[in-house]
Amino acid sequence: MRLVDLAGGGGGGSAAGGGPAAGDELRHSGGAWLRAAGGAEGMGAHLGPVRGELATAHEGLIAGTAGLNSLAELGAVRESWVRRVESARHECGALAGSLRAVARAQGETNESVRSSFSPVARLTHGVER
Repeated sequence: MRLVDLAGGGGGGSAAGGGPAAGDELRHSGGAWLRAAGGAEGMGAHLGPVRGELATAHEGLIAGTAGLNSLAELGAVRESWVRRVESARHECGALAGSLRAVARAQGETNESVRSSFSPVARLTHGVER
């Protein structure tokens, strides 16, 4: 591997085995992180209507069980599920933000590393090490 390749300079050599250029091996793509963030947001959105669906189901359940002692327990169970669903939605949103932050930070790190090799690459341009 040559320093000029790390800095993204000329040469365009390929890595052993006919793979991508050596400089390309060090590049990060935020695509996977951003897709994961989108998936987390999608899951949060999917959980959005659950609270209303639980309320609707609970109303129908109350109508069929009027006068039973189990109504209080059913209400407690419903509230427990509402808290869990809301917690999961919050976690999905936080996770999506964290995943996007990772993609952004790794992109910034790539640029920083590339820039740090630029002075060395200019000094050794064309000289194989």
